[in-house]
Amino acid sequence: MSPFALLVDIARRSRTNASELPQQIEAVSYWRGVGFMLAGQQFVTDMGQVAEILQPPRLTKVPGVKSWVLGVANVRGRLVPVMDLAGLLGLSSRVNWRSRRVLVIEQGDVLTGLLVDAVLGMQQFPVDTMRSVSEVEDSLADFVHYGFEKNEKVWSIFRIDELVQSSDFLQIAV
Repeated sequence: MSPFALLVDIARRSRTNASELPQQIEAVSYWRGVGFMLAGQQFVTDMGQVAEILQPPRLTKVPGVKSWVLGVANVRGRLVPVMDLAGLLGLSSRVNWRSRRVLVIEQGDVLTGLLVDAVLGMQQFPVDTMRSVSEVEDSLADFVHYGFEKNEKVWSIFRIDELVQSSDFLQIAV
């Protein structure tokens, strides 16, 4: 048998004995965020918008600011203004101080701590479960447009980047 004929025979036997290609399974893309509670509602915000999560730090009051500006804190040598997110949005919160957490956000030149009722850890949702959120309180309408459904509950996506650019957020003086 010639070398070429031998190679043709090996190729033929390889094709007949070859196993089938594996089924193509589509990979599921996930959206990841930090879950938190605010005024009895579940929210999630993009992981990239939260620099760190803290227990409420010791605060120094700042005179001449709105009531939802709680003060400034020294966080690793940096002065961080801490704001009550529920107060800013005109929502009521009756959670005790110990369960509350501060989401530290850093967006460009803005470094701020937002006090929330609780942090619910990292959450991930399949991208294809994103839905438009239609029923939302007026004070949240500018910051909540979409959400994810998980375990028969809707997790509204809170857009911190839009909050930071809003005029209410930027005008803290009384």
